[in-house]
Amino acid sequence: MQPEPTTPTDFNLHNLIFIRLLDASPSDVKAVARQLGPIQTSFDGEPDITIRFVEHLPQTKLRYLGVDDAAFDDDGFYVLRTKHKARTKVRIPFADIGRQCTLVCETGLPAVPLLIPIINLTALAKGIVPLHASAFRYNQLGALITGWSKGGKTETLLAFMQQGASYIGDEWVYISADGQTISGIPEPIRLWDWHLQQLPRYAELVGRGNRTRLSLVKAATAADDRVSQGMKRSFLPAKMLDRAAPLLKRQLCVDVQPSKLFGQSFITPSSSLDRVFLTMSEDVDAISVERIDPEEIAERMVFSLQYERLTYYGYYLMFRFAFPDQSNPLIENVEAIQRGLLTNLLKGKAAYLVRHPYPFSIAALYEAMKPYMSA
Repeated sequence: MQPEPTTPTDFNLHNLIFIRLLDASPSDVKAVARQLGPIQTSFDGEPDITIRFVEHLPQTKLRYLGVDDAAFDDDGFYVLRTKHKARTKVRIPFADIGRQCTLVCETGLPAVPLLIPIINLTALAKGIVPLHASAFRYNQLGALITGWSKGGKTETLLAFMQQGASYIGDEWVYISADGQTISGIPEPIRLWDWHLQQLPRYAELVGRGNRTRLSLVKAATAADDRVSQGMKRSFLPAKMLDRAAPLLKRQLCVDVQPSKLFGQSFITPSSSLDRVFLTMSEDVDAISVERIDPEEIAERMVFSLQYERLTYYGYYLMFRFAFPDQSNPLIENVEAIQRGLLTNLLKGKAAYLVRHPYPFSIAALYEAMKPYMSA
């Protein structure tokens, strides 16, 4: 006997993208909420993306691609791992991405694999540009901070939040189809140990358990550095320590919900787009800010977006291998599409290049950028 279907759960991304969960357990809803933030709000009309949860997807007659990475059968293509390599099984209709589409997931998964890239491509099909960026509102001006990974986006956000700005987003920000509005996904913010050292106000808010964990990891990395420096690099133990060190250092962070860090009153879902900053980490001694042509930012960010989509594109190529007679024109032409949209939407915006060392003083970053956030 089949269980009774549960009430659908809707996620509304600022009236830009609409996602509906069908037959989701409470843990399934929580898993999606961890990815998208607290945006469980109903909407009128049909969803752009439907995620249907089932107990089991097919277990037999699958043809595998890679070692448990993906598989396919006559009915569809399956992703078998999440971003963090956890086992899952999700049927994804790659040919339909960008139009209304339905993903079918086994219940109990820790996260829906490729959900953010699918949302971003759906947005792009509507003329909405997703950017790997941070955004905030300060002095009645909306600021978009973009650049390469580790380029200083989150640090810029933190610098201005310390001074009373309103949070819009960190990680993914969406420029509306008319270029006037920016909106973000309120997903957790990743704070590194050096952030917390400079911002004790936020260090208190991450909790004693997280602070203790960071202290232990930091002590372990320091001990590893001392031991490895005392050994000859040709020794096997030293080589093993060298391999372990990067893994330890990647643990020197904590993910915190924006509402916990800043308070709900300092969070706004969207803002006008008034300033665009491209941040770059360079071998320099001081922070500098200079005007830049927004078209240069658009051109550079085309390739940043391509880089952020590499994992997704790898699965798309597996899909093409599985079904060589099927393709997705949006994915095939995404570079040209996003270049055209970005160039058009950023045209005429006040745009600046921020050069800085890394790491750097977050307070000094604010002082350098503050003059450019005045009306």
